[in-house]
Amino acid sequence: MHIILVSAECAPVAKAGGLGDFVQGLARELTHCGETVEIMLPYYDVLRTTELHDLHEICADLRVPFNQHHLTCRVFNATLTGVNCVFFDPQSPQGFFQRGRIYGETDDAERFAFFARAVLEFILNSKRQPDILHCNDWHTGLIPVLLYEIYQALGMNRTRVCYSLHNLGYQGQVSAELLQQVGLEPRRLLQADRLCDPHDGRQANLLKGGIVYSNFVNTVSPRYAWEIQHTEQGMGLQPLFKTHAHKFGGILNGIDDAIWNPDCDPLVPQPFNINTLPHKALSRQALRTQLGLQTDSKPIIAIVSRLDHQKGVALMAHGIRTALANNSQVVLLGTALDPVIAAQFAQLKQETLSNPDCHLELGYNEQLAHLIYAGADMILIPSLYEPCGLTQMIAMKYGVVPVVRRVGGLADTVFDANYSEQPFELRNGYVFDELSAAGLDSALLRAIGLWHAYPEYFRQLRVNGMAYDFSWRQPAQRYLDIYRQLATTV
Repeated sequence: MHIILVSAECAPVAKAGGLGDFVQGLARELTHCGETVEIMLPYYDVLRTTELHDLHEICADLRVPFNQHHLTCRVFNATLTGVNCVFFDPQSPQGFFQRGRIYGETDDAERFAFFARAVLEFILNSKRQPDILHCNDWHTGLIPVLLYEIYQALGMNRTRVCYSLHNLGYQGQVSAELLQQVGLEPRRLLQADRLCDPHDGRQANLLKGGIVYSNFVNTVSPRYAWEIQHTEQGMGLQPLFKTHAHKFGGILNGIDDAIWNPDCDPLVPQPFNINTLPHKALSRQALRTQLGLQTDSKPIIAIVSRLDHQKGVALMAHGIRTALANNSQVVLLGTALDPVIAAQFAQLKQETLSNPDCHLELGYNEQLAHLIYAGADMILIPSLYEPCGLTQMIAMKYGVVPVVRRVGGLADTVFDANYSEQPFELRNGYVFDELSAAGLDSALLRAIGLWHAYPEYFRQLRVNGMAYDFSWRQPAQRYLDIYRQLATTV
């Protein structure tokens, strides 16, 4: 099959979060399965082109219908870890993708609407006609709409669409005028059963459009799929999921074990696995040395996360203080886009600056992330909601015991050491339900207590987590099954 993944992100060339890891990991595994795979992305000025091989221009003047005119777009081609990639560089007066970052612009909707139209125009003109277009999040929500409203009549009637929802917190609410800009009819589409936003009937909802017009829709964990249908996590789209339940499901993400694997990780002092777990001590000491922590008989509790509301920043701050007050060390690696949250963690960093058991790194450093996973004993993930979460999977691969809130993909992957119904050999962490300091403490203090009092039991939790297969092999096979079913459906 010919599969094209369309996304705003792909690690490591353009990554802002888990979406980038998803696209890279799934594309690599599908390629290993023998499928023809392409990734299509905007050509950002912050694109890490050093990660690409044989980057070259393949079209100098793709003419894309936009805003009642044609906007010229340059198209580039390259390979990324063996996967073919196509990049779109619009020659727009606004410099759509020349902003020094991927997201966060006031005209994000317009930028990605153009990208959606450019992708389909390029596919049409290059006569690619893929079997599957796999779109992701609101940035590509217009692609299935445009495909069925415009491009099917132009000959693209064989292509089917799989649409993955990574975070319903961002839905792409836009004015009706944006639909006109890409050649769609607002009056026809601003209906309750199409793109009309459930929160504001005067606006279009691009995520909703992708759901309505796609052939199959999925979230990135079974638990999150249930939550967005039956709880407030659906964020106003619960009735829509009920209507489209026949084409909706949840598929747990994987992690790329060619990158996240302590047994062959070049960024750790000495590789280790289940059978050589004592070697992890070298990473623990290297982490302490690099970050200026004292050498002591205390567990290292890590936080590796975006610092935003969804991730439970208030509980993170509480967890740091609880850990430090209970004979533990803390390492945090994270960035905040919200200036209020950034200021709060800058203040917390100042408060703990002289504490030899604490280091807060307010930024992102890929090499340091590897060392933290390799050296830490526990990782704290107190999310308000979590569609999938890769952090807990990566952590377990490196022998780190997760302490998490039971939501989304965290609930699908972490099973409480004391209270899970799973057999002991499948229990791998600590879980709490209540969104409160007391709830977090109920799990974190049990984990710290076990580390100090019963080290052999704690070691077994490490081993249990390391034994899980969180690779992309099984998820990729599930996507292939869906693609094949879609491709044979008329």
